[in-house]
Amino acid sequence: MEPSDETLCEQVAARDDRAFDLLVARYQERAYRIAWSIVRDADDARDVSQEAFIRLHQNAGRFQRRARFSTWFYRILVNLALDHKRRHRWWHRMRDDGAAPASRDLPSLLERLPSSDPKPDDDAVRRQMSQRLWNEVDQLSPQQRAAILLQLEGLSTNEIAGVLDCAEATVRVHLHRALGALRKTMGAR
Repeated sequence: MEPSDETLCEQVAARDDRAFDLLVARYQERAYRIAWSIVRDADDARDVSQEAFIRLHQNAGRFQRRARFSTWFYRILVNLALDHKRRHRWWHRMRDDGAAPASRDLPSLLERLPSSDPKPDDDAVRRQMSQRLWNEVDQLSPQQRAAILLQLEGLSTNEIAGVLDCAEATVRVHLHRALGALRKTMGAR
């Protein structure tokens, strides 16, 4: 049986490098995806997610099990990404060459795309729609974007509130406004 994230974090605090490697393996892809969704640059997302793992390694002893490990770690990650965004003002620049994460990241808005009996151009349509969706996600505030991505990672509104350091009602407002804006601009009903 695999040890829990919380147990691994305690082992990291005791300087167990194997436990740290396991946490990195479990969270590396998700950390990159969340960082990318905020900073919208592949190199910066790698830097931010790497810095989050460095902070995890340095501060594992501060994890107190008041929340799930993932909530604690995502708070570190999101704060670093938002700080990076504020320092670099990337949100004013649209990236034409950035590769978006897989379209599964916002499944409810992509349900209407062709899915059965794929034709050669279906993949192109899906990629084009995914790029359009991510361009619209770029227009959201960083907090709205983070709230959506954290919800897709399976965090509850209470856990997202802990990550974003705001009230749970504020998270619900972020999610409601973000999804409303995306539905409006994407033409979803």
